Amino acid sequence: MIQNSPSIVVIGGGTGSFTILKDLKKFTPNVTAIVNMSDDGGSSGVLRDELGVLPPGDIRQCLVALSDNPEVRNLFNYRFGDGRFDGQSLGNIILSGLELQHRSLGKAIQVSSDILHIIGRVIPVTLTKHVLVMEDGPTTIKGEYEITKRVIKSKKPLMHLEPMAKINKEATKAIMDADLVVIAPGNLYGSLLPIFSVKGVAEAIASSKAKVIEIVNLVNKPGQTDNWHVADYVNELERYIGKDQIDVVLYNTEPISNELIAKYAADKEFPVSINPTRLKRIGAKLIGTRLVSREISAQDPNDKKIRRTLIRHDGVEISRQLMRIYYE
Repeated sequence: MIQNSPSIVVIGGGTGSFTILKDLKKFTPNVTAIVNMSDDGGSSGVLRDELGVLPPGDIRQCLVALSDNPEVRNLFNYRFGDGRFDGQSLGNIILSGLELQHRSLGKAIQVSSDILHIIGRVIPVTLTKHVLVMEDGPTTIKGEYEITKRVIKSKKPLMHLEPMAKINKEATKAIMDADLVVIAPGNLYGSLLPIFSVKGVAEAIASSKAKVIEIVNLVNKPGQTDNWHVADYVNELERYIGKDQIDVVLYNTEPISNELIAKYAADKEFPVSINPTRLKRIGAKLIGTRLVSREISAQDPNDKKIRRTLIRHDGVEISRQLMRIYYE
């Protein structure tokens, strides 16, 4: 562990943040995950609909990523493979049960953090129950799950929350106290922009003295970010958090293996473009390096409700780059 470790806030959804957090905790104990709370699909959607709780899935993934207890980590990640609980995550059930027991998601996270013995903190971006809404030209789409399936027609779709959700005070304080604010990779319209649609998030980032780093996705999402360049991701995020708010952009320069490219091409998913001409137009500092993991992930066969990404970022390399950015 590095002495005088920086305070790093990672903003994102489930898988993208998980990939970073599981390794970043080895570099600094002062890590905080600020988590998307718009999820209404998969296991979280069922619990949200049936129990009236806030969605636990992304919170669970971040808690598990920060845990240093392998046995309990595996317990929270366990998914049922059949019966009435088919596809359900045990960790999601535990979090929802604790929320109902204590009538507080914050208390549920605190208890789960103790059980998992996590390094760092996990904070929901908002505690306001809401529905994610996209205005795609004249068409309105409601719900994160439906939005992630949408073939977007507008070049600049508008995202908002109904009702308007306000930032969690703990999230504000974490951003204000941070040395680095890291925007994790992830589904742009399903995980990232919902966070920046919460009232107060953009304002907190603008007011913070922290350096803001964006980690760009490895592949584009068909129907939503087809043929996108690194610059497109920067521009779209800054449309929500404010122009020139991103200080550093981390992006992958290593070719993805032919095996993975073939799998993704079948679903019309292709690597994000890094055309040099457009890179020069980005105002932020650019760091291009090998960010793609050499490990090929496999989806849990009991995780049947949502197709997960198989290609992942290299959390160790990202953590090293973040340390360099801080100490330089």
